[in-house]
Amino acid sequence: MNDRLNKSELSLIEKLSRIFLEMPQSGRELIEILQSSEQRGLLDMDALNMIEGVLQVSEIQVRDIMVPRSHMVVFEEDTLYEDMLPVVNESGHSRFPVIGENRDEIEGVLLAKDLLRYVGDDNLNQFDIKDVLRKAVFVPESKRLNVLLKEFRASRNHMAIVVDEYGGVAGLVTIEDVLEQIVGEIDDEHDIEDVGNIRRMSVNRYSVKALTPIEEFNDFFESEFNEDESDTLAGMLMKHLGHMPKRGEVIALDHYLFKVMSADSRRIKHVQLTLLPVVEKKS
Repeated sequence: MNDRLNKSELSLIEKLSRIFLEMPQSGRELIEILQSSEQRGLLDMDALNMIEGVLQVSEIQVRDIMVPRSHMVVFEEDTLYEDMLPVVNESGHSRFPVIGENRDEIEGVLLAKDLLRYVGDDNLNQFDIKDVLRKAVFVPESKRLNVLLKEFRASRNHMAIVVDEYGGVAGLVTIEDVLEQIVGEIDDEHDIEDVGNIRRMSVNRYSVKALTPIEEFNDFFESEFNEDESDTLAGMLMKHLGHMPKRGEVIALDHYLFKVMSADSRRIKHVQLTLLPVVEKKS
């Protein structure tokens, strides 16, 4: 290799070639070699996080990242056209499960773009949601993310309904949810601009910077986490887990479900927060 090339000029392939001069004997050894290489400047942090994400998707199951059943934004099959548009606008989603009598009866999937051709139509009273339904794809909770990603790519589907061992609907998962395990949080044109440490993503989901002070978190969500035990959200999560969490790791505290979206070997960066239903304590 030309000695005149400096590290910044090396391609990722050349860098990886230098890293793997000694063949790792296990996945754990591979991760340690990659982390050591980042510390020596052979890889930048973004590249390391992406490679770690690729390795981890084979260990993560759909149940670990799915949107829970109770937080699915759905349409009933008899929903009127004029009642759909406000929901589409508020949620920012592009795909919606359509249900029958309950959430276990998935009739199909509605794409928001399929509603556009009816805008300004004088015959909306004849609109039937069944005319625009797409076939729903079902996957088990136990499916590995690397397998699901291959299936998404092969079928060109972007969303799947997750079912439990009894065939009931457990939640849903999108291709974006899977890709975020590799590249970190993905923002799109529907996401609200970053206005601070806490950002609302949908009705019950938030993106929270890990260094958000507990006092600020409590004020925003009207929660009562102990501000004396930890200064930041990252500190609180590490204290409850007892270790440095990995990307994709999930922890439930009270009615808050935290999922680590971005982290490296030294710190947590971003967390996804899902508000769970409040369970009233029996007196």
